[in-house]
Amino acid sequence: MKTTIQLTGLALVTALGFPLPSFSAGSEAKVIYGDDNRVEYFAAHATRKTLADSVVSLWAAGSVTALPSGDFKLKTKLFGERNFDANGGKLCPGEPYREQPVGAHCSGTLVGEDLVMTAGHCLDTQAQCNDTKLVFGFGIAKEGGTAPTTVPAANVYSCKSIVSSKLESSVHGKMTQQEAAMKGIILDLDYSIIKLDRKVAGRKPLKINRNGGLQKGSAIMVIGHPVGLPVKVADGATVINLRGDDSFFEANLDTYGGNSGSGVFNVRTGLIEGILVRGRTDFVKTPAGCYVSNVLDQNPSNGEGVTKISLVKGFIPELGKAAASAEAVNVAPGPIAIEAPTKKVSF
Repeated sequence: MKTTIQLTGLALVTALGFPLPSFSAGSEAKVIYGDDNRVEYFAAHATRKTLADSVVSLWAAGSVTALPSGDFKLKTKLFGERNFDANGGKLCPGEPYREQPVGAHCSGTLVGEDLVMTAGHCLDTQAQCNDTKLVFGFGIAKEGGTAPTTVPAANVYSCKSIVSSKLESSVHGKMTQQEAAMKGIILDLDYSIIKLDRKVAGRKPLKINRNGGLQKGSAIMVIGHPVGLPVKVADGATVINLRGDDSFFEANLDTYGGNSGSGVFNVRTGLIEGILVRGRTDFVKTPAGCYVSNVLDQNPSNGEGVTKISLVKGFIPELGKAAASAEAVNVAPGPIAIEAPTKKVSF
């Protein structure tokens, strides 16, 4: 492990300038395991693009401004221009995505006609709901292209209400994020299902795994907005620990702050297995004073925390075949057959 500095989720997000509330310890920091498996939307396999079309970025309402044309302008800044510390520390030369815009603070997934699933620490109160805009299509559609910073009104939604949200410790109970951070407690019960101001047009809700069967070693991937960047697909990951009756499992997913709330997908079925909520330190400071991605071993003893889909499945309506965009389909490139699980695990 190359860690030379510890940046908690709160410290990282504050340094980057995202307009977020404070988080529980470790709730927002993520990391790279082995090779960096993130790819752009345009470079992803077609079936994964279909999933990515239903992934949404969460923005502070003040960062999404209506234009006279009817479109919306996104308030962004180049990733390479972000400050990582109080002394103006920046990304090191050669770090990927330096010239791409950042601005979103979390990710989410469309799981109903007007329902989005995300992390509880991304959006936990009605006040936060009122101050959130959700933007679809923030990605790079073609090679050599750029992510849009002006988007059509059809891609922009408001949070109307919270269907169900939880952000607390299964051991210590309910407490504020500030209290948890001060005590070093992880708020491991972490999810939010929110209702949008209208049904989403032109995008299909994605199916969740309602039947269990996830195993240690199962191939998984994540689709979201690391550090608020345009959408990225990151595969090459597996389940490290199922953690028995705990509310979450662990995986070696390549994720960062901003990925919080991202759907974690089963590569063989295309079904959502959970919500990415926390992990290891994102960036480390080099002797030169700039920051690089924290790179860990591909097979660590523990990894990124993923809220199990069982915690939220009761709040998500079952989708008919016509509405589902991932009906037990293989989303791995190439003809890999779907395998029935050999062991059933109730999540």
